[in-house]
Amino acid sequence: LGMGGAAVAVVNDETGLLVNPAALGKLRDYYITLFDPEGAVNESAEKIAGTQIFQMSNPQKALDKCRLNPGKHLHTRGQAFPSIVVPNFGIGGFGRSEVNAELNTVTNKFIYDYTSDYALVFGFNLRLFNGIIKIGGSARATNRTEIHRDDLDPTSTTLSDKTLASSGFGVASDGGLIIAAPIAWLPTLAGVYRDIGRTTYSLREGMFMDTTTRPNSTPESVDVALSVSPILGKRVRSVWTVEYRDVLTAGDETDFQRRTHGGVEIGIADAFFVRGGMNQRYWTAGLELAIVNYQFQAASYGEEIGDALIPREDRRYVVKFAFRF
Repeated sequence: LGMGGAAVAVVNDETGLLVNPAALGKLRDYYITLFDPEGAVNESAEKIAGTQIFQMSNPQKALDKCRLNPGKHLHTRGQAFPSIVVPNFGIGGFGRSEVNAELNTVTNKFIYDYTSDYALVFGFNLRLFNGIIKIGGSARATNRTEIHRDDLDPTSTTLSDKTLASSGFGVASDGGLIIAAPIAWLPTLAGVYRDIGRTTYSLREGMFMDTTTRPNSTPESVDVALSVSPILGKRVRSVWTVEYRDVLTAGDETDFQRRTHGGVEIGIADAFFVRGGMNQRYWTAGLELAIVNYQFQAASYGEEIGDALIPREDRRYVVKFAFRF
């Protein structure tokens, strides 16, 4: 996120299982991640939710807070991804909960978007021509619970996830490709094909909630990216990348900046990293400190929540702490 969210061509750790499974071919050793909580809020979250920020997955409590702050957008997200990865193979357990809510002052309706995923993910990679070409694949079994409503009565007092939510279980697969030229700066072309054939969540009812409806299916998409990795000094390396999202439906998008991401990373002694970039049309920045088995990351990025005619930035802040060996 500090690099504008552009990771398809540059990811080189356990998160390759989620971002681009071909990146498992970059690993030179094993990584066991035991603890890696990640949390994000937007700049309005503290003002809206205060000390109840962890309770915003309850739609009624979110409405009660947003009713006092009309026109203000609320965003919260928490996730974790304990995993075991080795060169060319990995497995992990993924959990994520995200809330976006707002009392719309134009329509006078309460907008509430909630998504919760629990997934088991495994992936593999095949190295060809001494690693110049990497071809990877991943599969995940996901339990999803979601609420997507933009028409809720702002005077409601009995909103409940049991009556609003859809929950279900599905299986998905991704495919990834990385081609790195064995020359100076390692120019790299990468792509990932997500949710091959479209992912549905109707194999069975949800594991944690029995609802009458199932979550919306996730359409397939293709992201492509380019990167170069110049060495700036004896212990200073850099990575530069640009990424374009969802090229399958690019012709349907009138605001192409929403699909564009790019960033740069400067790494010192493989311990301290400074990052910057552009997420959609907004600046991003981040820092990382990696010492022995510990990793701390922080970033700020802007997310587009408007449209092509009326862009609207939602400034967000994310932190992550990980213990792995």
